[in-house]
Amino acid sequence: MKRPIILMCTLLLPTVLLAQVPTKDKQKEHQIRSMEQGHWDFSPDWWYYFLHKNYSGAYTKWEWHGLKSGLRVHFDESRSNVKTVGPRREAQLATLLLKQKIVETERKKIEELNKEEIARAADRNVDLMYGKYQDLFSDMQSSITEGLTYCLIKSKGKIAKSVRTLTERNEVITSNIAYLRKTGVGYELENVKREKGFVQAKKDMEELVKKVASLARLAKAYY
Repeated sequence: MKRPIILMCTLLLPTVLLAQVPTKDKQKEHQIRSMEQGHWDFSPDWWYYFLHKNYSGAYTKWEWHGLKSGLRVHFDESRSNVKTVGPRREAQLATLLLKQKIVETERKKIEELNKEEIARAADRNVDLMYGKYQDLFSDMQSSITEGLTYCLIKSKGKIAKSVRTLTERNEVITSNIAYLRKTGVGYELENVKREKGFVQAKKDMEELVKKVASLARLAKAYY
């Protein structure tokens, strides 16, 4: 039983050793280097000249070397119908790097936009402006209410129509203010826009205070 095993190992040993011994094929080395980015050269030269001239760009040139003068085969990449892949790979790499740069730039833009949107969302959820106008609005509302009440009492209801008109106008102004103060989903309003609205409400309310004062003077004069 041992003899067949020993015999089999003896037969396989040279194959294993040959598989482990590195070999160097000059012809393949020239071809691979030429096609990659190395020196444009092929071997054997006459074989490529006769059988693969278009591929290798082979051509002959007379060279003087004394007794060894004669035609020599040269290879020119510009005569070949194929080129080295190195430059194309370099161009592809440059294109890839450019694309990566563009993608990274766009990613940063989107990231900044997201940050801005988060900041705006936070800003919309807190009314930071009403405090600046709260006392002023409260004082003017007191003046409007007291003035309209005085007009009704003084005229004994005879100018109720004018009082109702001014009251409705006041309700519109206060409703606008209440809307500006609302926050949360459905009320996407930044504080900058809120402040503009409060400034306009202040002007409207000041105008209404003047009208109420004029009506109160009228009631005092005629009733």
